[in-house]
Order: sequence, then C-alpha cells, then structure tokens
Amino acid sequence: MKLKLKLKLKPKLDRRLIRNFDYFLLLTVLALCATGTLTLYSATHGLEGIADPLHFVKRQLLFCGIGLLLMLLIAFVDYINFTNWAVYLYGFNLLLLGLVLLFGEVDKGAMRRIPIGFFDLQPSEIAKIVIIISLAKLLAAKEGQLSYFRDLLPALAATALPMVLIFLQPDLGTSLIFLAILMGMLYVAGAQGQHLGALIGGGLAVAPLFWFYLLEGYQKDRLLVFINPEMDPVDKGFQLLQSMIGIGSGGLLGKGPMNSTQVRLGFLPDHYTDMIFSVFGEEMGYIGAMALLLLYFFLIYRILWISTQAKDQFGTLLCCGIAVMFTFQVLINIGMTISIMPVTGIPLPFMSYGNNALLVNLISIGFVLNVAMRRHKIQF
Repeated sequence: MKLKLKLKLKPKLDRRLIRNFDYFLLLTVLALCATGTLTLYSATHGLEGIADPLHFVKRQLLFCGIGLLLMLLIAFVDYINFTNWAVYLYGFNLLLLGLVLLFGEVDKGAMRRIPIGFFDLQPSEIAKIVIIISLAKLLAAKEGQLSYFRDLLPALAATALPMVLIFLQPDLGTSLIFLAILMGMLYVAGAQGQHLGALIGGGLAVAPLFWFYLLEGYQKDRLLVFINPEMDPVDKGFQLLQSMIGIGSGGLLGKGPMNSTQVRLGFLPDHYTDMIFSVFGEEMGYIGAMALLLLYFFLIYRILWISTQAKDQFGTLLCCGIAVMFTFQVLINIGMTISIMPVTGIPLPFMSYGNNALLVNLISIGFVLNVAMRRHKIQF
C-alpha cells in the first residue's frame, strides 16, 4: 500500500511544479533574447575584417541555447539545495578569481578572462550569482537578527573578498554591482536604516582615496568625461558623444534595422557589446527604446513579485538579489549611453554580446523560476 501511495504522489508533485512555472517571466526573457540577437545581427552585419558575417550571431545563439538548458536544469533542482552548496560555490569562485590575476588573458588593459579552448571563462560574471546565493544564505540564517551593526559583518566580509579580487583585474564596473547587490539584499533582509546610511557615508568618505590612489588613469578619464563629454571630443569623449548622436538621430521611429550610420561609418566603438543600446536606439527610435525599457520593467517587476510569493526567506533574498543585479546593470548601461551615468564595462542584460554574461543571466532566471515553482509548501 505504501509503495502504491508513493507512486501516485510523485506525478502529483510534478504537476504542482509545472503548474507553478512562470511562463510570463520565461516569455519576457525570450523576448529580450530575441531582441538582443536581432540587434546584434544588425550591429555586426557587414563588418569589415570578419570572415563569417554571422560569427557573433551564431555564438550568441549557441550560448543562448546552452543558457536556456542550464536555466531549466536550475529551475528543476530544488533551490534549497544551494544553501548546502553555497560555501563550496563561494570558495571555488574565489579560486577562479585568483587564477584570473595569475593566468588571465589581457584585454583592453585588464585581466578578466581565462581562455578555455573556444570559450573564455570570465569568473567575475559567475561571481554575481555566487555572491547572491551566498548572501541569501547568510542573511536568511539571521532573519530578524540584524539589529546591530556587527550582525552585518559576515555579509560585508563575504562581499568584500570577491569584490577586491575583481577590482584588482581591474574591473570597477562589476565591483560596483556587488555593492548594489549587498545594499539591496541587506535592506530586504531587515538591516537598520542607520546602519545602511553609515555604510553609504563610509563609502563616500573613502571615495577620495580611490580617486588618488586606486583608480587607473582611464577610469579617472571616464569619470571626467561623464562630467564634461566635450572636454576631449576626438579621444576620451568620442565614444560617449557618438553614442548620444546615434540615439538622438534615431528620432521617434528610428532609421530601421541595419541602418545605423554610427555603425556603418565606424563611429561607435564597442557598438555590439557595451554600447548596443545606442545601436538599438538609433535604429528603433524613441518608441522602440521605450518598448525595450518596458520589457525590462516587466522582467524586474515579475522577479520582485515572485520574491514576495517565496515560501522562505532564502527564496525571497535570492530573487531580490537577482532583481537588484538586473536593475543596476540596466540603469548603468543605458544611463552611460545617454550620459547620465559614467561609462563602465557593464553589459546590457540579454542584449550585449557576451557569452559569460548571457549564461549567468539565464542561470539567474532559472533560480527565479525555481523559487516560483516552489512558492507554496507542498503538503499531503
């Protein structure tokens, strides 16, 4: 009798999980991936010096497919297991970040990737989801026990270690994402307002030290150009000015796919990576840009909604950390293309060309789907 009971219950459990699958979130992500791939095709079609005109698109589609499979795999492995694996994931990621500094491939003055055959591993991207899992575990264990500043120290230390290693690559943009994730998750976990204020105040107080002793020359130039793009229009301010020209020239309806003059005339550096929103804005215009922003709004709203439905604090914090990560990257990337944020190397989620970022973004969505599928405690 017991054996028969178990055999009957298992299909019931599977149906419950499938019924809770968030198809709205999945469709939003697929729409963003499709938009990103089409924009990438437009941004790279006909580029000189590339034997295969579809090289970037093919790789993006390949890793999109791999990422979707990983997303579904993550979604169907109960997320509570990751509380047990968090320490090992954290330690392994620290090892990878250390290996980057020793054996990383230099690209544009920074060591961020470890070449592995046809794929360049970028541990700083993996570190984003690892730190979210690690902080979710730490803060969930202290639920209702964050009354004193000392209660925040484990989370601060856990964030500082990978953040310092990433800053040393140097990668200021990604390290700032860690700060945003930390502050967002501390707030959701119930940290006191005065303690968060103290952290922000402390960060502002040490900012001059970063400026004079830690920032590289090109990083200082980016901040100065952000304040005044006209200070060096043919060199340091060139990319930012060309980005704004492209978006502005798109007008209301845009110039249409593959009609970006900034791309065709070679005026916009990094047009298929960090500056892909400039290409999209020029070709799709104001209406297209607003539609893209609306997709991102739906994405982040849905993740936050799922966080409110999670069955435990770990699931809530996991979703909130992912929502903060996406929000920060979207705001910074789009903001820098229109000169309301400093230029950094932060990609636009699901749009910018970048295999590591795409995989991590899709894996992150897998965790959110996982929490959504298990948002009700299953009882028999």
